[in-house]
Amino acid sequence: MSRTLSPPRRARTAVLAALALVAAATGTATVLEGPAAAAAAGCTVDYKVQSSWSGGFSAAVAVTNTGDAVSSWKLEWSFAGNQKVTQGWSSTITQSGTAVSATNASWNGTLSTGASTSFGFNADVTGTNAVPTTFKLNGVTCNVPGGGTPTDPPTTPPPGSAARVDNPYAGAGVYVNPEWSRKAAAEPGGTKVSNQPTGVWLDRIAAINGVNGGMGLRAHLDAALTQAAGKAFVVQLVIYNLPGRDCAALASNGELGPTEITRYQKEYIDPIAAILGDTKYANLRIVTTVEIDSLPNLVTNVSPRPTVTPQCDVMKANGNYIKGVGYALNKLGAVANVYNYVDAGHHGWIGWDDNFNASAQIFKQAATAEGSTVDKVAGFIVNTANYGATKESNFTINDSVAGKSVRESKWVDWNRYVDEQSFAQAFRQELVSVGFSSGIGMLIDTSRNGWGGTARPAGPGAQTTVDTYVDGGRYDRRIHLGNWCNQSGAGLGERPKAAPATGIDAYVWMKPPGESDGASKVIPNDQGKGFDQMCDPAYTGNPRNNNHLSGALPNAPLSGDWFSAQFQELLKNAYPAL
Repeated sequence: MSRTLSPPRRARTAVLAALALVAAATGTATVLEGPAAAAAAGCTVDYKVQSSWSGGFSAAVAVTNTGDAVSSWKLEWSFAGNQKVTQGWSSTITQSGTAVSATNASWNGTLSTGASTSFGFNADVTGTNAVPTTFKLNGVTCNVPGGGTPTDPPTTPPPGSAARVDNPYAGAGVYVNPEWSRKAAAEPGGTKVSNQPTGVWLDRIAAINGVNGGMGLRAHLDAALTQAAGKAFVVQLVIYNLPGRDCAALASNGELGPTEITRYQKEYIDPIAAILGDTKYANLRIVTTVEIDSLPNLVTNVSPRPTVTPQCDVMKANGNYIKGVGYALNKLGAVANVYNYVDAGHHGWIGWDDNFNASAQIFKQAATAEGSTVDKVAGFIVNTANYGATKESNFTINDSVAGKSVRESKWVDWNRYVDEQSFAQAFRQELVSVGFSSGIGMLIDTSRNGWGGTARPAGPGAQTTVDTYVDGGRYDRRIHLGNWCNQSGAGLGERPKAAPATGIDAYVWMKPPGESDGASKVIPNDQGKGFDQMCDPAYTGNPRNNNHLSGALPNAPLSGDWFSAQFQELLKNAYPAL
């Protein structure tokens, strides 16, 4: 991943927009026959109010074709009250007065005999919210299977249900990816951590259905249901496939070109949203980490910044990072049990004065693009796949040595923050100040930021100069704060934990330990991944890391591939120790 260093110049509230997605249920009552001219047609409809709130509700509609196959469909009904559809998904919904019609999306129009599809919507309502009594599919009247009416009082959700919660990690188990777990357990000493939860990376379209015989999204969600065993349970997904992905680096460039925003929306986000909206998974708490390495680049690596990267200028000009993130937040956030966390870089990227508020503003712009709202953002995640220490205990940003502030040290370099936790807590407040909910929470990826082992300082550095003080006491032992690829000396950090500090929803291992950041040399591949010199241990650097060595481990494979030497390094240098 790109982890850009920019040269400086100096208890969440529950989101109450109940946004349930599609029901997969099939109706069971006897089909009501249509007109004689359509005798070969037939249908059942299951209409359910998924959730209600003051002034509104969310509904899921499942349609089963019991007649001849159709290549497109249109479902019509009328409301009995003043219901007004405000948002829909997996169909195009129009309304005139009380009359409503839903037509198929581009990908779900074909219904063979016995096949089902489903869609959902949110609506405003005051007064009685009666179930529509008649539905027509392509002009043919369908039945309405039995079930509760929307005027029934809401039942108390069972333990582990998808009732919206303040912090999805609180009181919940977290999914252990069996594919990662097997790789970790096969390593010497790996069984000490192979039971830890890690993120599932959807880093290309093919990953949705599984790559090279591996698990796809549904397989992971099904496995999560088994692990949950009816209890509250979190599944962590990384949404990572923007057009022109990772514009400031090459190691994790993606499959989509800068202009392929429509493919991103229709072939990547829409299928993910459809799967997550399956009511089979409604009791899972689905945490999404949305598009790491994207939005901060629009602040730090574009003209007229000295670290400008031409490809980042392209992505700023075409707006596809903003459009892509906004679209993802909108579509995924429409699923009631999805919690979107947007990537917010790390303290060594946007912790400087010039980058801090500017990044918050970019995040607000993306969160309100393509129909999204700030209410579809549950929080933000920092340090994803990076190495910044969670907490530096041997010095603070307020310390001075020999008349000089810690900010003047070469390591801190006028940054406002010295670690990820202080940065995350401060940036949370900045995000609230630009319009995000005062209840947003933060995640910190601690998968590789432990910095233990024999090189870990036992106390503060010598107070000879501000540099000896900081360098002698800092846990983060990178050569330079701008180094980000397969760092030598890194170790596993704090184990995943819910609510570890004020404003922090969880420490997480979103980046699975042992998965490479990028190849040490050119490796031909069909994933769009390039060779980044920051992954070459012999590389002597660039202005982003003040022309230091890269600090990378040798002989690394492509980003995302298993890197045994890195995993062993992380085990050896874990802090807390294993």
